Amino acid sequence: MRVSTDFPEAIASMRATMSNVAQVVDPVRLTEQIERLSKEASAPNLWDDPDAPQKVTSELSHLQAELARLSTTLARIDDVEALVELSDEAPDDAERKEILAEAETELAKLEDHVADLEIKTLLDGEYDDRHAVVTIRAGAGGVDAADFAQMLMRMYLRWAEQHGYPTKVLDTSYAEVAGIKSATFEVEAPYAYGTLSVESGTHRLVRISPFDNQGRRQTGFAAVEVIPLIETTDHVDIPDADLKVDVFRSSGPGGQSVNTTDSAVRLTHLPTGLVVSMQDEKSQIQNRAAAMRVLQSRLLMLKHEEEKAKKDELKGDVKASWGDQMRSYVLQPFQMVKDLRTGHESGNTTAVFDGDIDDFINAGIRWRKRSEEPR
Repeated sequence: MRVSTDFPEAIASMRATMSNVAQVVDPVRLTEQIERLSKEASAPNLWDDPDAPQKVTSELSHLQAELARLSTTLARIDDVEALVELSDEAPDDAERKEILAEAETELAKLEDHVADLEIKTLLDGEYDDRHAVVTIRAGAGGVDAADFAQMLMRMYLRWAEQHGYPTKVLDTSYAEVAGIKSATFEVEAPYAYGTLSVESGTHRLVRISPFDNQGRRQTGFAAVEVIPLIETTDHVDIPDADLKVDVFRSSGPGGQSVNTTDSAVRLTHLPTGLVVSMQDEKSQIQNRAAAMRVLQSRLLMLKHEEEKAKKDELKGDVKASWGDQMRSYVLQPFQMVKDLRTGHESGNTTAVFDGDIDDFINAGIRWRKRSEEPR
């Protein structure tokens, strides 16, 4: 317990922060969106589109949780204020201290909770409110890099699961010995792109390799790419002449319609050289549609990055992007995960690989906002 807490100042500070959060989240707009989605969810023609029910219910659930989190936090601030006022009416000093101790404990929890909510105010980029498409590729390091890529994929899928965000694996290319060469998946939640985009970059693993019979320490690298999911309102025209389409048989673990037909699709955008492969859907038509969606998303981001580079060049302030190594995961000779941009670190590597990465993501979002501020 802190010896002397200025409760009025702490409460006023939290109310000011929540006011900023409310301006960004906009409870009135949230309520209107919830009402609209509730009507859509109960509409008799909802099931005409097979993908619509999950999309509508997922977005509705997320918005309802967002609104509930906002109102619950404001109510908890009121409760702390009421406890402080109640302490003034305590009959003796012992009871007063007991009440203030309870208020102190709740205040500490609230400060952390409000700080997490404040992150939402920093997600104000053009595409931050979009769903995310995450691609992980094994880099240098052979089988250890492929295994590391699969560990990262599990880490992000577990993170999404813990937050109740639906995910959809679009493509997985398995390595020969263990792990994956690459994988692409969607995280279907509002602001998934703004949140996960700070994870883009090169990740490094250092450990005693389980694939080395001499027990030597090995380093493996994996690249993480995060792009916003294309929406129907976005206009990215791809002429047929700019597109090369290849079909092939799916690889990896088998199943019905897998490894038996040419259902996998590879799209190559000839002008840019961008290549997108999809093989996890059952049919060639579904894989082609998924590949086209990801290709359009990448072209949209490419256009956005080119425009940003031109603006930076005009300002005479061309900054390097995320850098080669943005985070290291050391398992031997000691255990430590450290973000090389923010300095944030954790000694609990097991929890990190199990999806406990919110602190890393939040630190990354704050770091990104600071780096964008004019100097």
